[in-house]
Amino acid sequence: MDETESDSSEKISVCDIMKSNTSQIIKKMESQVPSRIQEYSDLYSAYLHTLDTMFSSCYLSEKKFFEGLDIDQNALKLFQQTSQVFSKSVIEQLDMYAKYRQELTKMQVSGIKTYDKFLLSMMESYTQYLDQFNKLVSQNKK
Repeated sequence: MDETESDSSEKISVCDIMKSNTSQIIKKMESQVPSRIQEYSDLYSAYLHTLDTMFSSCYLSEKKFFEGLDIDQNALKLFQQTSQVFSKSVIEQLDMYAKYRQELTKMQVSGIKTYDKFLLSMMESYTQYLDQFNKLVSQNKK
């Protein structure tokens, strides 16, 4: 008996097919998570680098222009202080947002774990229901 005949003599289960195929797809998606995160990180870093380059280029071009305007030093000091306060505020907001995302992710993972437990419980009930149904069907066949 060759392999094809042996395979065709075994009963095929819908559940086995679905479980196997679903698991393959999920494992493939899961294996791509690190590269997707790295790709997003690379893209975002390139974007931030471009912004930094733009401001650096503007700095070189505008430095000579603004120095030629001979702006009052007191006004520049006030502008510097305002800019520092604004920068500090943005950095604090970025830190708060990072903490918020961290807590949100923890909450989402917890929700998924709770849902997973619920699904397992429901599947146990469903299995018991199917078992009872099969018993009824087999009794009626007699």
